[in-house]
Amino acid sequence: MKTLKSILQVIVVSTIVGLFASNNTFANEYVSLNGLDTIKAVFDVRAGKVKSAAIQLDLIHQTFKDKNIQNVTSKPDFAVVFGGGAVKLVSSNTESYSAEEKVLIGQIATTLKAMAKDGIKLEICLFAANLFKVDPATILPELKQVNNGWISLIGYQSKGYALVAVF
Repeated sequence: MKTLKSILQVIVVSTIVGLFASNNTFANEYVSLNGLDTIKAVFDVRAGKVKSAAIQLDLIHQTFKDKNIQNVTSKPDFAVVFGGGAVKLVSSNTESYSAEEKVLIGQIATTLKAMAKDGIKLEICLFAANLFKVDPATILPELKQVNNGWISLIGYQSKGYALVAVF
């Protein structure tokens, strides 16, 4: 009888510890998220190298879906603003890229479609697009075209979005 009682106590304690450990309130991998009830971030993407940009955009999307973020809020508020050389990577015109780079640009396009579907806001700076000779008609449809990406970044930060530089 005493053994059964001990076994039951271990089961109850293990269950309670397991529940607490799986709850963000009690066991949080990121102390910086404690006490938050919203997540707002704007990513300033300027990475112009195809492989780096593909990895970074995938990481942004993974971050949006991360369980630690989702435990704070089921609907994090993310925005991505493309400027600098990154504007070339969100165009349907891929003539100047190698076959390997074209595959990665296809992955970028797929990632952006998934991000847009998940509600991540995507914008492109037309000033940068013009500077890098990207025809606005070739910009992927998931991206909202804005004249000046810095104004978007200023607006998002003024609304409390954390700025994450992606260079």
